[in-house]
Amino acid sequence: MTRVTLEICVDDAAGIQAAAAGGADRIELCAALALGGLTPSAGLMALAAKVGIATMAMIRPRAGDFCWSEAEVEAMCAEIRASRAAGLAGVVIGASHADGRLDEAVLKRLMQEARGLDVTLHRAIDLTPDPEAAMRLVAALGIGRVLSSGGAQSASAGMARLQAMAAAAPDVSVMPGGGITAANAADFAAALPLKEIHASASSLAPAPALAAVQAFGFQPPGAKVTDREKVAALRQRLHQIAAAGGAGAGGGG
Repeated sequence: MTRVTLEICVDDAAGIQAAAAGGADRIELCAALALGGLTPSAGLMALAAKVGIATMAMIRPRAGDFCWSEAEVEAMCAEIRASRAAGLAGVVIGASHADGRLDEAVLKRLMQEARGLDVTLHRAIDLTPDPEAAMRLVAALGIGRVLSSGGAQSASAGMARLQAMAAAAPDVSVMPGGGITAANAADFAAALPLKEIHASASSLAPAPALAAVQAFGFQPPGAKVTDREKVAALRQRLHQIAAAGGAGAGGGG
């Protein structure tokens, strides 16, 4: 059975190295994963470009919703150009209206800027009131991949919606993300036409040696770091699933 691509999201130099060492096939490169991921710095893009793994840069200029002003759209277009200039494989984008529907006009502008790059639509789709209509729009825009937790707090809880999304646009890869571990990866292979899977594979960060670092808020409580062993465990489990013929066998409805 076809290998399942493992994408690991990271937000620092150590995370890039841990993902690569653990066997990730692709990196989603962010800043501030604690905020859901923001656009990474030029320096982090340059580091990721050296590791020899396909890297997708998150394009999100601020925390909060995905309703972008004209200035923010211009900023995102510049960030896409920076990702291209850094030699990255692609970008991760999203745009919504206030009611959660995908913003077709903004997505068209971003796709035009990203032409020739690999593109993922991020979890803005988890806010949409009609995920099947959203998937049809994604397909029409030429976006080949959607990252989603199925509109739930975890991808396991959103499995039924993920199945409906996959059925609505068979040519678009539905990449589950949100609470994915080696322990539950097989569930997604059984339920979905699984081509790729997304995880943070993280553990709690050690407490800073200098207590003032946390007291001043330079490292927030509950901070996490990419865990090479968790990456490796998930990669190994995906190998086992593929060898057993479980990957990509799930139905869409």
